[in-house]
Amino acid sequence: MNNLQNTSGFQGLGLAPKLMEILKHKGFTTPTPIQQQAIPVAVLGKDVMGIAQTGTGKTLAFGLPMLQIIAQSKVIGLVVLPTRELALQVNESLQNIGKNLGLKTSVLIGGESMYRQLQTLRRQPHVIISTPGRLIDHLEQKTVKLDKVGILVLDEADRMLDMGFAPQLKQILKHVPVQRQTMLFSATMPAEIIHIASSYMKLPVRVEVSPPGTTISKVSQEIIFVDRSDKLSQLKIILTQYTGSALVFCRTKHGAKRVAQAVRTLGHTSSEIHSNRSLSQRLEALQGFKIGKYRVLVATDIAARGIDVSGIELVVNYDLPENPSDYVHRIGRTGRAGLSGHAISLATPDQKRDVYDIERLIKKQLPISKAAPIAAGEKVFMAASDKPDSRFRPNRFSRPSSGRNNSHFAPRRNSWR
Repeated sequence: MNNLQNTSGFQGLGLAPKLMEILKHKGFTTPTPIQQQAIPVAVLGKDVMGIAQTGTGKTLAFGLPMLQIIAQSKVIGLVVLPTRELALQVNESLQNIGKNLGLKTSVLIGGESMYRQLQTLRRQPHVIISTPGRLIDHLEQKTVKLDKVGILVLDEADRMLDMGFAPQLKQILKHVPVQRQTMLFSATMPAEIIHIASSYMKLPVRVEVSPPGTTISKVSQEIIFVDRSDKLSQLKIILTQYTGSALVFCRTKHGAKRVAQAVRTLGHTSSEIHSNRSLSQRLEALQGFKIGKYRVLVATDIAARGIDVSGIELVVNYDLPENPSDYVHRIGRTGRAGLSGHAISLATPDQKRDVYDIERLIKKQLPISKAAPIAAGEKVFMAASDKPDSRFRPNRFSRPSSGRNNSHFAPRRNSWR
């Protein structure tokens, strides 16, 4: 890349004048908290363990230091992340900043032609952006070498572990040089992440802008208890009350498909993202949602992290997430970039324990709203999805009364400081 060579709110973070000039031109005037903390450490070449909720600007937090260091040396960068969509999103963000610097990237993801990816690798990219599975494919076929990787980024590390990529990550780490800079970014900090940090990072500097489980302050939240057979009718009412773009989450890919079809029968433009859709179909759905072609996007948790779509008015948890931490990532799709948003969760009466688990994680009670009355003749039926999901847990505990001791909801101190 060309050498980096007038100032913005990013001044004082150690970034080169040319990068700040580009940021100013692109409209980035003020760094987010995670950028403010991570960039000064990362530009010095130190290992970074960043903890931040989704939508806080993590891509530039690692991307800007990476571009600067690559421009000053002969190393390459490797970004490993959990999903195809997130890989393409990170590539778009890096190209937005690095294109004028001559940045060359190679995106290695499943669902795309290996031949096309080989062509990008032959151009000797400065940054390789990949999902774990496809990177292993290239390593096994000896079509990619990682011996020149000087900067390794593990993005959405907790999500990669949730998706079972731990063996692939260990294999990838065997192929990158021991002498490297490692940046790990995660929305939560489970024990497995601590293990990775202690095993593969050198005295990482921990930067944290919000405790794990913190929900975005500009997102108002409510929960509605409703019989499973009435969920679609409630969704119909909700989509009438809120007229902006809506992201609807389902637990299963089959449920997402059925709900998307049902939403279209209600007269709303809709598409879906789940693992049964091809990469091109998922990208078309996401792009259509971004530009307003589709008002409603129905998704499984594959879209809960890393997808940066501004201006989403409403998130609906048609099904509660299987893991309480996914609740935070789901509702983080709205209320981004300083905008306000709203999240509504539909829970069945036997899911009070699931709601309590979410409340315990986010350290506050979710306001309960009454289900809207369904007039005779207005009930919406979707027989195939009315069957209970066998993974829903039975109600083992009632929701604690409002008069209980709420001490465990109190925010914990950042003991690392």
